[in-house]
Order: sequence, then C-alpha cells, then structure tokens
Amino acid sequence: MLKAVLFDLDGTLLDTAADFTAVLNAMLAERKLALQNYDEVRKRVSDGARAVVSLGFQQQEGEAGYQALLDEFLDRYLAQLAVSTTLFPGMSETLDHIESLGMQWGIVTNKPARYTEPLLIAMGLDQRCATAICPDHVTNRKPHPEPIYLACKEIDCPPAHAIYVGDHRRDIDAGRNASMRTVACAYGYVSAGDSAESWGADYIVSQAADLIPLLSQLQASQT
Repeated sequence: MLKAVLFDLDGTLLDTAADFTAVLNAMLAERKLALQNYDEVRKRVSDGARAVVSLGFQQQEGEAGYQALLDEFLDRYLAQLAVSTTLFPGMSETLDHIESLGMQWGIVTNKPARYTEPLLIAMGLDQRCATAICPDHVTNRKPHPEPIYLACKEIDCPPAHAIYVGDHRRDIDAGRNASMRTVACAYGYVSAGDSAESWGADYIVSQAADLIPLLSQLQASQT
C-alpha cells in the first residue's frame, strides 16, 4: 500500500539552478572571467557545488586554489540560496495532491543540512515535509539505501509502502537498493549524454504534474 512519497531535492522538488548560476557568475565577474551559461550550470547541479565550481573555473578538486574557490562559493550560496529558487512547475499542486490523499512526503538528498534546512524554511516547506534526510544524518549517501531507510524509519513507513522520486541515476539506484518503487524525473537536471529512460526506474515523468495521475493510479490500484 502506498503511504508516502520521498523526493530528491535539487532538480526534482526544487529548481535551484538559477541561484547556483548567479553565485558562480558573480565570482567569475569579479575575477574578469567568462560567465557561464545557465543551461550548462543546470546540467551540473545534481553533481553538487564541486561540479559547478569546476565548470566555472576549469579546475578540479585537489588543484591549487580549488578549495578556496569552493569555500567561497558555498558561503555565497548559503547567503542567497533562495533568491530565485522555486518549486518546479506543477510541484505545488503535486504536494497538495499527496497531502489530500492522506499521504506523507519527505526528502532524501545529498545536499548537506547546512543548506537544505534553511532552504526548506525559506521555501515554506519545513512544516509540511515529514522528514528531510541529508548526508550529515547517515554514514553512507545515495546511491546507498541508508538515507532512504532512515527516512522511512522517521515517518514509520516501510520502503515497500513508499516511492522515491529523483532526477539522477543514483536516486533510482538508491530507491532500488532499498527495494522501493522509483520515479525518474526527465524534467530535472539530467546531465548531457544521459537519459532518464536508461536508469531502470519503475516510472518516468516528463513534468512534475505527471506525478498527480500516477499517484492516483497507484492508490486506486490498491483498493
């Protein structure tokens, strides 16, 4: 029986790419370096701040000066993490629908709690979200199933009675590793050359609003 929906955060629940782009380009502009295109940044957000910094400064982790750039980027992002961030189109209605069905919803993300928690507060989601599991709360991050197991424990819902929604292969792998049904978000931050169809998810949605009929269908099939 479907009782809960768990979401990845960046690229699935929230469209955070505009704020990542703004922070990166502010740093590049101050150094008189070429600015980065939003579309290119968007493709890298699911791989975290390190990937975004590497894109902008053409440096890799471990190279001289990289860590200072990363630290500056993260501090700047924390100061403006909800300026242009929004729910994906159709996601507000989807959350309303989940709640109307009497189900809980939560978040399992690789985004550290330092950013996740104030972001949820700024977006007015902290009181609605039944659980928000970050890497800080576990030993192993996705695609390991530990974060999903912890989320399910916190909401008192067996993994078999929940579904995990994400925009990256590791999300689908994490859900499958936890023996949970999965939904791939083709609308999210899918890397160039990748395809949501190749991840092995149980379902694929092309927009957030597609989750509404899918969840209704899954609930109806249980009655």
